Amino acid sequence: MGSHAVAYSLDTGDDELEDPEEVQADSTESQKLPLIEFEPSFYTRTFKPGCDRVAASLGLVVLAIPMLAVAGLVRQSMGSPVLFRQRRIGLDGRVFDVLKFRSMNADRRHNSEDVDDDARVTHKSDKDPRHTTVGRFIRRYSLDELPQLINVARGDMSIVGPRPELESVVERHYTAELHQRHYVRPGLTGLWQISARGDGPMHENGEWDIEYVRTVSLSTDLRILLKTPMVIFGDRAGQ
Repeated sequence: MGSHAVAYSLDTGDDELEDPEEVQADSTESQKLPLIEFEPSFYTRTFKPGCDRVAASLGLVVLAIPMLAVAGLVRQSMGSPVLFRQRRIGLDGRVFDVLKFRSMNADRRHNSEDVDDDARVTHKSDKDPRHTTVGRFIRRYSLDELPQLINVARGDMSIVGPRPELESVVERHYTAELHQRHYVRPGLTGLWQISARGDGPMHENGEWDIEYVRTVSLSTDLRILLKTPMVIFGDRAGQ
């Protein structure tokens, strides 16, 4: 897994996600994560990617009007740009630009208000003063992630899979065990999202994604898809 080199540096022009200096989580060396045997199957190699692209393309058509409405709200409340891009790590350690609707105002370095949440505990904070009312709403119901259907249609992501991790976090904190997340494409939803939504940084919850990679199948993906709406609209929505 050491061969999974990261070829690009973090795009620090983004205002949405944490700065590399603020990712101060403890080393993952203490995690007892298993090394698994993974062989790409017909499902992971052909069937799943094909279904993903068809589903994403249909989703973009069906959700075109809601997405335009969200884009209009973001544009009205925060101005341009409506979308932001940030480099994440995908299948086989490849770097790609993840797409999301903006939910925050400009760079936190220029904001004098403090955020109380400890960056070591979570990468997200509902108390972040950069969030607008619109931003909090679209994050709560994961509407900010709808543009990732474009990532799925392009083949960068899957509907179900591990979350795509920040390039800087992979460079700093990933062990050989955690790199096993990259045996499959990252997803819009996944086992970690439905099991531990918002409970700490992804790289400190790697056991969920490694378990997904170990058990990936059509039945596993369908089970995760069925549980996802309960998480999005349940008590833990937006966490």
